[in-house]
Amino acid sequence: MLRATKALMLATDVGFVAYFTVTGLGLIPPEWAFAGYTDPVMVAWNWSFLWIDLAASATGLTSLWLLARSGVASPSSGAGVPLMLVSLVLTMASGLMAIAFWTLRGDFSLAWWIPNLYLMLFPLPAIVALVVAPRGRAATGG
Repeated sequence: MLRATKALMLATDVGFVAYFTVTGLGLIPPEWAFAGYTDPVMVAWNWSFLWIDLAASATGLTSLWLLARSGVASPSSGAGVPLMLVSLVLTMASGLMAIAFWTLRGDFSLAWWIPNLYLMLFPLPAIVALVVAPRGRAATGG
């Protein structure tokens, strides 16, 4: 299971960096943007995710690098697995925060709900596996 998680983490962590790069350069077409995209409060809300998303990316990419370097994904292989857990929790929190916000606003655009539901849900199986499974087996799976 964690093999798939690693692939999803890599895509997500690179995606976070790409999203904020594209957003910062103003390359998102208005028809693709969320409701109120140019409203200064919404701009600030969107950019408020920069730090949690970059922290998720930094810990995720570092964990993947450490795990690849060690050749095994076990808790005894250093900081790779704990950093993976931190990254997954930050990613889940980012998605949850966005879904909560869109719910409170009553804005149900699938274009923004689907990516944020993905961010909220894909980490859950791996988080459970890393926290609940016996330490020697929790992070196996290459």
